[in-house]
Amino acid sequence: MIRTSDRLLTDIFHAALSAANPYECVSHHVDHISRTFREGGFERLFLVGFGKAAYLMAKAVSDEMPQTVSHGMVITKYGHTQEAALSPMVEIFEAGHPVPDENGLAATGNVLDLLKSADEKTLVLCLISGGGSALLVVPAPPVTLAEKQEVTTLLLKAGADIEELNAVRKHISLVKGGRLAEFAYPARLISLILSDVIGDRLDVIASGPTAPDDSTFSHALEVIRKYGLPGRIPASVMNLLDCGVTGRLPETPKQGDQIFDQVENIIVGSNSKATEAARQKALEMGFDTTILSSELQGEASVIAKVLAAKAKEVARSLLAARSSISPVCLICGGETTVTVSGEGKGGRNTELALAFALEVEGLPGITLLSAGTDGTDGPTDAAGAFADGETAGRARRAGHDPEKYLANNDSYNLFVETGGLFITGPTGTNVMDLQIILIEPAGITNQGGVFNEQS
Repeated sequence: MIRTSDRLLTDIFHAALSAANPYECVSHHVDHISRTFREGGFERLFLVGFGKAAYLMAKAVSDEMPQTVSHGMVITKYGHTQEAALSPMVEIFEAGHPVPDENGLAATGNVLDLLKSADEKTLVLCLISGGGSALLVVPAPPVTLAEKQEVTTLLLKAGADIEELNAVRKHISLVKGGRLAEFAYPARLISLILSDVIGDRLDVIASGPTAPDDSTFSHALEVIRKYGLPGRIPASVMNLLDCGVTGRLPETPKQGDQIFDQVENIIVGSNSKATEAARQKALEMGFDTTILSSELQGEASVIAKVLAAKAKEVARSLLAARSSISPVCLICGGETTVTVSGEGKGGRNTELALAFALEVEGLPGITLLSAGTDGTDGPTDAAGAFADGETAGRARRAGHDPEKYLANNDSYNLFVETGGLFITGPTGTNVMDLQIILIEPAGITNQGGVFNEQS
């Protein structure tokens, strides 16, 4: 049976998703693309898309400019296409994420072959969304795909954030860090970008394939050293980075490079838009609503403690008011990380939810949903999980120790055992994660300094 609080949280979450709908986000910019193509006297329009939202982004262009696209290629994550057909001129490829695979390598090769044929009479439309770093993949020789996979896995398990991960990826790649723009040059290039990173930084989203790169080979080495990985990173990667640091390999393209003279990068959707839509929905539902942050980052279990402390503070203030007041909704967006030390199964959202549940154990009236807007939380089929004051107690009564599950990074299986997983399937978008907390005074009272269920 679905609890009322879970249903309310689900409605707020889906309102946020609607604001980040890739189809709608791109549709708002189709007139600009059409006008640029027409007024620029271009003879061909190449469409190139990559990321978890690439399919729906491409469908918007395909539906509204069906006769204009000369040739298109879209690379997206397995299971992220839909039955609705695209233009016959647009090819669809599915590949691995978050660890790149051979399908991604082959598909990217096709994209580069297409871009190599672009000239001054070609308008290239790039559709970029989260996940593009893994899906658009060509390792710089002599680094192999297997070695790049190993580097990605090591950094993810070490707890590297997206900016750190991408600093390394860009410098062992032929397409990231502005290098895709090199392949398209001298064509005119417009990128429509659905942001999945803190601060919507163009050089970080999907590793900035069409943006100037601020990071350097030295930055990439610093990341590897920060996490104590030099002895575990493949020798080919370390040698490549050393060659870059010593000037034996050219740096990624920087601001001022002529290849960016004909490049326009446009952010069409972001986490801040999603959190604002969530706020509006919660207000309509009668909640006194606050956005705490759209740039949440840090270790998931640590952030959970911060959010729980804030929720308990609000709950105490509701008790102190001693009058009929509105329930409260707190909203956060961003992307946490998990330093993996255990052998369990889970993602950053289920880990955050489990840690939150331990912090509010025994306290009624407080419910959290932590979920990824792409519908995927790490290597699981869940987007995230619900957690409240009963979650940990329910686990203990069933014979499970929630602290042990958390220590083993096994949050997903804890929620399998006790309930609370939030499963949406692929949503077609990706603007990081959302944490939504409901604090309902009708379910809270104070007896002996402890919040208890109303009798």
